[in-house]
Amino acid sequence: MIESKEQWERLQAAAQSIREQIGRVIVGQKDIVEQLLWCLFAGGHALLEGIPGLGKTALVKTIADTVDLSFSRIQFTPDLMPADITGTNVIRFGERGEGAYHFQRGPIFGHLVLADEINRATPKTQSALLEAMQERTVTAGTETYALPRPFFVLATQNPLENEGTYPLPEAQLDRFLAKLIVTYPSREELKEIVLRTTVALPPSASKAADGETIERIQDTVKRLLVADETLDYAVRLLMATHPAEDEAPEAVKRYVRFGSGPRGIQAVVSLAKARAFCAGRMNVSFHDIEQVAIPALRHRIFLTFEGEASGVSTDELLRGVVASLQGRP
Repeated sequence: MIESKEQWERLQAAAQSIREQIGRVIVGQKDIVEQLLWCLFAGGHALLEGIPGLGKTALVKTIADTVDLSFSRIQFTPDLMPADITGTNVIRFGERGEGAYHFQRGPIFGHLVLADEINRATPKTQSALLEAMQERTVTAGTETYALPRPFFVLATQNPLENEGTYPLPEAQLDRFLAKLIVTYPSREELKEIVLRTTVALPPSASKAADGETIERIQDTVKRLLVADETLDYAVRLLMATHPAEDEAPEAVKRYVRFGSGPRGIQAVVSLAKARAFCAGRMNVSFHDIEQVAIPALRHRIFLTFEGEASGVSTDELLRGVVASLQGRP
C-alpha cells in the first residue's frame, strides 16, 4: 500500500509542517484548519460559511502561502460573468494582419482557487464552476482544457446577508466535499488576533510543501484501507438520512425531505481516509466515519417546510443519526 516507512514519515512530516505554518498566522479555528486539511489531502473542494470578519479569506490565503502552488482569487459579484471565471476566446492578429482565435484562460486555471463570497454571483455564473469542480476541465466552444493538478476550490459565503445574494443550488453544493462552519473566536483568541494583526510586521506562513508532495499525500490517502464493516457502517449512516428508511431516526422521518445522494458516501469515505492519515493511521475506523459525517453531509440534506419553520438544523439531525447507530454492528 505504502512504498516505504520512510515515505510515510516524510508525508506525515509535510502534513505537520503545513499545519504548523498555518498556526503561525491563524489564531484558533483548529477544527476548521484540520477539516480543510482533510479536504486538501482528499483532493476535494470546501465551502466555508461564517459571518464577516472571522478570517475565512485569510485562512484560504494562508493555506496558499504554505503550499507551493499557483493561487487565484475570484471576488464574486452580481455582475460577474461566466467568461470572467473560465476565460474566453479572443482574436489575435499576426504580423501580416491575419486573425486567429486564441483561448485566454481565466482565473479558474489555478491550483488553489478562492471563490470569495460565492453566493453573490448569479446562478448562471455559479454554474461556470460545475464542470471545473467535477471534471477538472473547462469547455469553451468546441475545445476542452484540462485544469492544473492538484486543483482545489475553496469558497466562502456569508449566511447573514441575503440582499444581493443567490443561494447555491443543490447541484453546486453537492460538488463540495465538505461544508465548514467558521465559529466566533473566544476571548483569549480575540486578544491574540489583535496582538498578531496590529503590529508593523504581522506573522506570515512559509512554504511547507510543493505540488508534488500534495499529490503524493492525496495518492496515499486514496490507498488507505477501509474494512468492509467500516464501509457498511458508513453506508448505513448515509441511508439513515433518508426519511423512507427503517433505520432513520424519527426526527429524520419528520423533518427531512431528501437525504444525501451517492456523492455523500464518497465524501464521507474520502474525508475519513484523510482524517486517518492526519492521525497517522493506515486504516479507517468507525470513529473517523462519525467525525466526518457532519461536514460531509450537512449540505446534502434538505428539510421539509416543517423542518425549516421549526428551526431544525441538519447538524442536529446528523448528530441524531450518528447517536442512533453508535455501538450497533
